[in-house]
Amino acid sequence: MIIKPKVRGFICTTAHPLGCATNVSEQIHYVQQQDISGDGPKNVLILGCSTGYGLASRIVSAFGYGAATLGVMFEKPGTEKRTASAGYYNTLAFEAAASEKGLYARSLNLDAFSDEAKTEVIDAIKADMGKIDLVVYSLAAPRRQDPKTGEVYNSVLKPVGEAVTRKTLNTDSGEVSEITLEPAQQEEIDATIKVMGGEDWELWMEALDDAGVLADNVKTTAYTYIGKELTWPIYGHATIGKAKEDLDRAAQAITARLSSQYGGEARVSVLKALVTQASSAIPVMPLYISLLYRVMKEQGTHEGAIEQIYRLLVEELYNPNREPVLDEAGRVRVDLKELDDSVQRRVEELWHQVTTDNVKAISDFEGYQEEFFKLFGFGIAGVDYEAEVDPRG
Repeated sequence: MIIKPKVRGFICTTAHPLGCATNVSEQIHYVQQQDISGDGPKNVLILGCSTGYGLASRIVSAFGYGAATLGVMFEKPGTEKRTASAGYYNTLAFEAAASEKGLYARSLNLDAFSDEAKTEVIDAIKADMGKIDLVVYSLAAPRRQDPKTGEVYNSVLKPVGEAVTRKTLNTDSGEVSEITLEPAQQEEIDATIKVMGGEDWELWMEALDDAGVLADNVKTTAYTYIGKELTWPIYGHATIGKAKEDLDRAAQAITARLSSQYGGEARVSVLKALVTQASSAIPVMPLYISLLYRVMKEQGTHEGAIEQIYRLLVEELYNPNREPVLDEAGRVRVDLKELDDSVQRRVEELWHQVTTDNVKAISDFEGYQEEFFKLFGFGIAGVDYEAEVDPRG
């Protein structure tokens, strides 16, 4: 099959196995070029391991520290006539590279919100790994079924309190327009917290603790994004923001559970804005990210997922020379380059100037689109996109 990108809304419905493999290989190469000293994690569980920050976490753990990794994903395999999801191809490529290095790497394709997933993961840990010393929680999903009640909750992307009007970017047409979002009802806020908050993270850590598969000094981290004034009405001070606040609550509860028995801790890690499948669906974010990339690339401070996670693990969570940089809520901050005053001032200046006519000139819209297609294995140097490939990977 000759595979081409097919975009529907904010998602690409096809993925390229060789492109995804090359993308993974480039991230592995980046980590292998770094000088990593000190002890790091040795047995790592990544919940949401197949794309973005979760995939980067697996790569840094394995190829930076030589860790055994167990990943949980929810991805679609390919058939003779249909491509797999990008995360499926990413995982095949990671496992192949890990195998070449003699590293343990197992991936389970499961609904991570289910009790069945927790049981299967714990069985795999007991059979193959012993005890886990790092748990990365990097799940991103629009809905969640409560494993206890069976009720399905759907998240919403809405402001809280009052309607919000903001500029937005149609990434298909390049049109800049305004969008008004009506405020969420309380039940919508509650549902978003159930999907994107800290409850499932807590349930995972409780299950792992009860099963006796956590190591002394275990660490766990959940990823979040906070942003600043331009995105707060849609993100930080909205339904998503309420869910993120619940992550802070969960971190404290998990730390209380881990600290006495294991000397362990839970931290929320705040990462920078990136082009991801999730961020592409959030109003305002594609335009903000396009402007942000322009400014940070000009200043030489732009980072992708692999650079962010390298800094998180090597410079913050496992730095032998200092404690991690924390904010007032105890979160680990790896997003400070984005939040630098000079960056935010320049982004805001461009935000007020940007229109459909000038968006390609004053933003990094081209870079945004390149990163979007790269998520699915397209537009990557060295890949022959006219060649026949097996969509089964």
